[in-house]
Amino acid sequence: MAIVDGHGFVGAAEAYRGSYYKLVPLPGGKPPTLEINGIHMHRVVDVDPWRDAASKSSLVVKRGFRVLDVCTGLGYTAVASLDRGASLVYTVEVDEVVLQLASINPWSYRLRDGRVRVVLGDAVETVSIFRDSVFDAIIHDPPRFSKSTSRLYTMDLYKEFHRVLRRGGRLFHYTGEPGRIRGLNLPGRVARLLREAGFEVLGFRRRALGLVAVKR
Repeated sequence: MAIVDGHGFVGAAEAYRGSYYKLVPLPGGKPPTLEINGIHMHRVVDVDPWRDAASKSSLVVKRGFRVLDVCTGLGYTAVASLDRGASLVYTVEVDEVVLQLASINPWSYRLRDGRVRVVLGDAVETVSIFRDSVFDAIIHDPPRFSKSTSRLYTMDLYKEFHRVLRRGGRLFHYTGEPGRIRGLNLPGRVARLLREAGFEVLGFRRRALGLVAVKR
């Protein structure tokens, strides 16, 4: 259950449905992060989830854009896209529990904005229903790479992104830097796949910990 006062979210909300979900308040009245099985779904070191979402959207979204936001989470990147002037945001989330938690999080209330369409479904299957070149920008903000999330880092999805993005449109793909100390290079692997899918990769943006690519 969420505990809310006149200033916003001050308590915790928890749920268990095969996995353990929790909204976790952050110091200073900052928007909460989402934890699933103890793993943060947002960056919380040297940045809060709200500023992080704004950083990601600023790389690809401009006024009037139609935006595809994949992996809704608590909806912060979708809301940040509205703040950038997006005219329409389709946001896709596979986990119903996550959307239920977003529905009681005061910082997520703008998911009810008339310019936002929240879609519950698998990313690859959902993106495949959109027509060609319908979006001006895509924000792909998946959980960290793992066996359970690997479907969000596949060529099948990247080809669909390329198909539904208009020529000149940009994609932001969060990767983080997992395994950097051990010499692993997830951003490099994702960049290679994006190029094979037809994108031009413009580079890794450290402040947002992800790749920016464009459809030429």
